[in-house]
Amino acid sequence: MSQKVLLNATEINIILNRLACQLIENHLDFKETVLIGIQPRGVYLAERIKKLLIEEYAIEEIRLGYLDITFYRDDFRRTEKTLEANKTKIDFVVEKKKVVFIDDVLYTGRSINAALTAVQSFGRPEEVELLCLIDRRFSRHLPIQPDYKGRQVDAINEEKVKVCWKENEGEDTVYLVKS
Repeated sequence: MSQKVLLNATEINIILNRLACQLIENHLDFKETVLIGIQPRGVYLAERIKKLLIEEYAIEEIRLGYLDITFYRDDFRRTEKTLEANKTKIDFVVEKKKVVFIDDVLYTGRSINAALTAVQSFGRPEEVELLCLIDRRFSRHLPIQPDYKGRQVDAINEEKVKVCWKENEGEDTVYLVKS
């Protein structure tokens, strides 16, 4: 197994700032917008984006929630291994709000499809957007595209994209891993 660095910590930081600025362009003060990190790995990206918006761009109020999609996935019963759910933490109503889903890698689109179903339990959003750090654009099973993307990666089926965050893996790096 070999791995190649796609993004280092400096490049990730630049991308996160660009993504934050793009969100500000479209949502201004975030009064009618909520951010929702897709559990488990989208939460790290969502937390970073929220921190940047508050600390670097002086956005006063950002509502951020975490959404577990485990049992909304269309493939959750198709595996022998026991699935472990993560925690959903959404302490606000999404009714008539602009929702921005945040995930680290957009691959087949099935996670986002599950998130669209799961979020309905919290109200009917006015609009839903998607922000991802990595878009594996040629791997889609569903017609789902990101509104905000850090980097497009063309990876073939045997290759995986691994996003490491210093909060849980001790480094900010994105790898292309070949089996």
